[in-house]
Amino acid sequence: MSQRSEALKARTEAFAVAAVTFCDKLPNSLAGRRISQQLIDASTSVAANYRAVCRAYTNRLFISKLAIVDEEADESEFWFRIVRKTGLQTTAAIGCLEQEAHELACIFAASLRTARLNAHKRKGLKSTTARGATVSPFLEKP
Repeated sequence: MSQRSEALKARTEAFAVAAVTFCDKLPNSLAGRRISQQLIDASTSVAANYRAVCRAYTNRLFISKLAIVDEEADESEFWFRIVRKTGLQTTAAIGCLEQEAHELACIFAASLRTARLNAHKRKGLKSTTARGATVSPFLEKP
């Protein structure tokens, strides 16, 4: 595993821990409990699914899991925004976490675009026979 992957693993785990700690401070109201659960689900999913990305054994699995991480990071940002806009917590308490969710969403969106582009390029280097078997274009007869 690369240093960048390990650093991102640590960053997503720290984000999940901070979000869970933050949720413990939300009011014990209907909205506070519901948003807290959504936020815990989304933020911990970022970390858990990024670990799965790092262990992916196929390109399709890598892209699939990365898409989940991107979606959950964006959802985390959304729930932090809802907390801020509803006044369930002070802007000062939310600011860093909402920013971190945004940055993670941007990182994973860019990574997903790159992974999809690379997968598309790999497909372009292959052609398929009538039976569906993939053959290198360099081995095909003219």
